[in-house]
Amino acid sequence: MNRIPVIDMTATGINITRMRIHAGLTVKDLQDIFGFSTPQAIYKWQHGAALPTVDNLVVLAAVFGVRIEDILIFQGLGHVQISA
Repeated sequence: MNRIPVIDMTATGINITRMRIHAGLTVKDLQDIFGFSTPQAIYKWQHGAALPTVDNLVVLAAVFGVRIEDILIFQGLGHVQISA
C-alpha cells in the first residue's frame, strides 16, 4: 500500500476565491483571462465542484503570482495499492 496526497476540492475552491479577491479580480475578469464564454467553470472551481485542469492551474498561478502548489490544498494522504 502506498500513500498519496489527496486534494481537498472544497478547500482548494475557497483558496481560489480568496486569491482572486486578494488579486482584486472579479469572476468576469478571470472569465476574460481564460477566454471562457461563460463563468461556469470558475464558479465550479470556487465551489469545489471541479478542479482546474493543469494548464488552467498554470495560468491561475501566473495571474495570482504564486506556485501551483500554493493554490491546491491537500487534506492528507490516501491509500492506493499498486500492482504489477
